[in-house]
Amino acid sequence: MSRSAWLPTDENNIRELSPVKAADAVAQLIRALGEDPMREGLARTPERVASAMADFTAGYRMCPREAVGDAVYHEAYEGVVLVKDVEFYSLCEHHLLPFFGRAHIAYLPAGKVVGLSKLPRVLDVFARRLQVQERLTREVTDALQDILQPRGLAVMLEAAHFCMMMRGVEKQGSRTSTLEVRGAFRDPARRSEFLASVAGPVERAWAR
Repeated sequence: MSRSAWLPTDENNIRELSPVKAADAVAQLIRALGEDPMREGLARTPERVASAMADFTAGYRMCPREAVGDAVYHEAYEGVVLVKDVEFYSLCEHHLLPFFGRAHIAYLPAGKVVGLSKLPRVLDVFARRLQVQERLTREVTDALQDILQPRGLAVMLEAAHFCMMMRGVEKQGSRTSTLEVRGAFRDPARRSEFLASVAGPVERAWAR
């Protein structure tokens, strides 16, 4: 992926969200549903939804390199760095319904480590966009690979999707897992070690 995909939106032809246009669109949707957007309970709903959507899609106005800043340090450590159970929230681009879950990120440094809080920040850059889980997993992996150039990298997301829970098949207990690996983590033994470390039933099955 070219780095231009990660630049701030004013350099990537993605416009700032217009609160007025977004609120007008929400009001039109409320009317289309047969409701009155001017009644007391709904009078401020369009503005509230527009404000919430600006927050939910803030990743379009963020860049992973800026999220990391100068928190990349030269360090001789050669073992695995693993940050797991990082909460994330995103919006499915197909129905604009939430999906949410946890991320597990591991890397093998090649002379550089990153401040641990920066890994969730990079995740949020991409989670706060209209997404599909598969692309979200790949984009986080590609960005961290570009920034850290590690010897190995693994990113796993586990998520529940409201588009499966509230509509369609309505399977409230379903979870989706996605995994991207780079470098040393392509080795089956190393990948199995990572999956065992994050230790859910799906991961144990993948590790075999």
